Amino acid sequence: MTLQPVQPGELAAVVTYLEMRGRPRPQPLQPMPFRLQRWDAPERDRYRALFRRIGAPWLWFARLALLDEALDAIIADPLVEIYALSDRHGIEIGLVELDFRAAGGCEIAYFGLIPELTGKGLGRWLMQHALGLAWRKGVTMVHVHSCTLDHPSALNFYLKSGFVPVRQAVEIFADPRLIGLLPEECAPQIPLLRVESR
Repeated sequence: MTLQPVQPGELAAVVTYLEMRGRPRPQPLQPMPFRLQRWDAPERDRYRALFRRIGAPWLWFARLALLDEALDAIIADPLVEIYALSDRHGIEIGLVELDFRAAGGCEIAYFGLIPELTGKGLGRWLMQHALGLAWRKGVTMVHVHSCTLDHPSALNFYLKSGFVPVRQAVEIFADPRLIGLLPEECAPQIPLLRVESR
């Protein structure tokens, strides 16, 4: 066993890639006072705001690091479907992003709820909807990935949803709090190790 040092100012995460190779058996959906609505070519700032609200506690930053043109190319692509979950007042509280750009597959690129709603059973309801949208004609595999910086229950949630782990990788990247993508107070459960000035 070896330990690989991570430099100050960087973070490391173990990423687990999971797949589902067959459509799950339909389950009855509990009624919920929420609405899942597709955003066709969403406005960039609105998308980023929801992405931050959901992902900042887990240091989601990939979409924040993209140049505007690169983000627009993804979220306006007709093969990328973005759904916002709203409460009865129209406040956006969840996100499902499905990527159909690879033939025969669907990646659940982003899936999440605002922190106040995690652990209340709404995730199962949202995943049932996400899988219903993902499994369509021509799709033979749905995949998702999770990392050790995600919610502590995220990986187990995907396993219980029917996904099977197929591989892992270690990702090392600049801490998004130190490069200005997220406020420094985000994700206090993850140590913030600054680069020492010399």
